[in-house]
Amino acid sequence: MKYKVIGNTMPAVEVMFDAPGESMYTQSGGMAWMSEGVQMDTNTRGGVLKGVGRMFAGESLFMANYTATQAGATIAFASTVPGEVLPIDVGQTNGLICQKGAFLCAEPGVNLSVTLSKKLSAGFFGGEGFILQEITGSGMVFLEIDGDKVIKDLAPGEVLKVDTGNVVAFDRSVGYEIETVKGLKNIFLGGEGLFLTKLVGPGRVILQTQNFNEFAGRIARLIPSK
Repeated sequence: MKYKVIGNTMPAVEVMFDAPGESMYTQSGGMAWMSEGVQMDTNTRGGVLKGVGRMFAGESLFMANYTATQAGATIAFASTVPGEVLPIDVGQTNGLICQKGAFLCAEPGVNLSVTLSKKLSAGFFGGEGFILQEITGSGMVFLEIDGDKVIKDLAPGEVLKVDTGNVVAFDRSVGYEIETVKGLKNIFLGGEGLFLTKLVGPGRVILQTQNFNEFAGRIARLIPSK
């Protein structure tokens, strides 16, 4: 399998299969275009319970699997918002924890499952919900970045505090919890909300410069109600 990332503002990843039988999977509706020689199969990928779990993590109940029936067939998966597509070789990591909506597509050796935050406070107040996505296995996975990506390598014990919507993914070795913003003036006048995500090293953290949910909320406030 070969791939290339196309475009800058609204990028897509285009995959070319080297041999029949190679495949990619994505959430329902993730495919943008494909050539002849690609067969589609839709299933829950792991059973109904795993599918329902993915729904809570922001993905679809059903996953679409695309398999090459001839060498040289191509397929593309496009991002849904302006930003970047980030390729990651999962076999070179110890697994990743991702925010909901970060997953775009992957090879079949990559496992996408749900995971519970280790701390209840992170789940109830973190802004991304109690359930996160865990990516393990081997092969390539492609993540969707809102805006531009920023990668931080945290040393053991190093702390990074982030607006939750700007977190894309982090190594499983990174601690994750929620910290309350200190000071009444900061809470009510600071414009950053009541909570921040606290990430503690060691490990790699992937951030995004745009919080699309916040951006969408600003647009929604400008839409006339009548």
